[in-house]
Amino acid sequence: MLAKMTTKNQLTLPKSVTNEVGPTEYFDVQTKDGQIILTPVRIQRADAVRAKLAELNLNESDIADAVRWARKGRKASR
Repeated sequence: MLAKMTTKNQLTLPKSVTNEVGPTEYFDVQTKDGQIILTPVRIQRADAVRAKLAELNLNESDIADAVRWARKGRKASR
């Protein structure tokens, strides 16, 4: 099967391929010996949130401070 790359570096996977791997929104992309390897990844929303928090280097204290700040602002506008 062939998949054509667009000018925006996007690929459309053949329906027969996506039917075989099942419903998935994300793929892990790796290269090996000049080949592109796509592996379906099923991300749980909580995992995505944890990953974003880690990427932003936020901890529980930062989040608690942000919630306090947001609640304080909401009370002032009432």
